Amino acid sequence: MSATPPLSRLLPRRRTALRALFALAVSAFTGGTLAHVATTPGAGAGRTGEARAGGSGGGFDEMYRGRRIQGRPVAGARFDVRVDGRPLHLMRCADGGYLTPVDHYASYPTPLAAARGAVDEMGSARLALGAHHGVRP
Repeated sequence: MSATPPLSRLLPRRRTALRALFALAVSAFTGGTLAHVATTPGAGAGRTGEARAGGSGGGFDEMYRGRRIQGRPVAGARFDVRVDGRPLHLMRCADGGYLTPVDHYASYPTPLAAARGAVDEMGSARLALGAHHGVRP
């Protein structure tokens, strides 16, 4: 009789140990990477709407193609954007960009870029007062 167990009894233990080591390594590297991404300021989708707008306070006020575009951050990462004093509704995309009802086929990286895209698309037309999703008279 042999004192060592057969090879078939050692394999499940070896597989279990290797699986545990692999799982530990994956979770350690994933946790380290997520911690780095979470603590790095201005890294990708973790930015707030204020940082995406490009201004110091997140707001903007400019003339673009003869139109006055104004925007300011409101609750959370939302923006109040106005074109010639009329509200332009912005919708947030899953990729972190913005859509407008005027040009809802294109996603823009910032609220200012979305407002400029809407002005480009509108031409000489004006925005209707309060005509965006969710508004009830």
